[in-house]
Amino acid sequence: MGTIHFLMQGKGGVGKSFVASVLFQYFQKRGVKVQGFDIDPVNKTFAGYKEFGVTPVDIMSDNDINRYLFDRLISLLAELPDETQAIVDNGASSFVSFCAYAKDENIFGLLKSAGHEVVLHMPVTGGQPLPETILTMNSLLLNFPDCPMVAWLNPKDGPITMNGRDFYGFVVYQEHQDKFRAVIELPAYRHETYFRDLTEHLAQKCSFDYGIKYHGTIVTKSRLFHIWKDLEEIIDRSGLI
Repeated sequence: MGTIHFLMQGKGGVGKSFVASVLFQYFQKRGVKVQGFDIDPVNKTFAGYKEFGVTPVDIMSDNDINRYLFDRLISLLAELPDETQAIVDNGASSFVSFCAYAKDENIFGLLKSAGHEVVLHMPVTGGQPLPETILTMNSLLLNFPDCPMVAWLNPKDGPITMNGRDFYGFVVYQEHQDKFRAVIELPAYRHETYFRDLTEHLAQKCSFDYGIKYHGTIVTKSRLFHIWKDLEEIIDRSGLI
C-alpha cells in the first residue's frame, strides 16, 4: 500500500509548493520511497526542484484545463509501488477543477480501492488570506469526509488567529477534529534574517542539503541548517507518520 499526499488549497501564495518540497525531503532523508507530481498549470514550482525528479502532469488543452487529462495522474498514482509516499502539488488555478473532478469521479475512493491511503494537506496562512483558507478547508472536509487532513499553519503573513481564538478554537477544527491526522505549526522567523534567507533559498528551488552546503555565507548556511532541523522536529512530533 502507498500513501498519496495531495496539497490542496485554492488560495495562491500560502506555501503549497513549500510544504510539498519539505514533505519530499523529509521522507527521502528517512530512506522512504517517494515520488512527486506537479499538476499546477501556471507555476510548476514543485517540478522546478530538479533534484527531486518530480513528474509534471500537463492538464491544459486549448488554453483551458481539461479534466480528462487528470486521468493520467490518477493512473500513475494507482500504480504506485507498495510503501511509496506520493506527493501531489495542485495549483491554485487548478484547485476548483480538480476538486470537482475528484468528487464527480470518486477519485479518492478509486485510489483507496487500488490499495492506497489518501491524505489531504491544507496550508493555512495568517493575515488577510486566513478566512478564505479556512472556508476552503471546511469545504474539503465536508466534500471528502473519508480522507484524513493535515493542517499546515504557516505564520508568514501573521498569526493564525481569528476573534481572539487560535486554530484549535476555530469552528472548523472543533467540528471536524477527528478528521485531522495532524496539525503542523510552522515556525515564525524574524523577517530580516531567518525568513529572508529561507525566502532566498526557496527561490533557488534546491534541497536544504544543497543550500546548506553551497548557498550564501557561513551565517546563512547555519540558519538554513537550523530551519531544516526545526522542520524535521516539528514533523516528528506531529504524528504524521
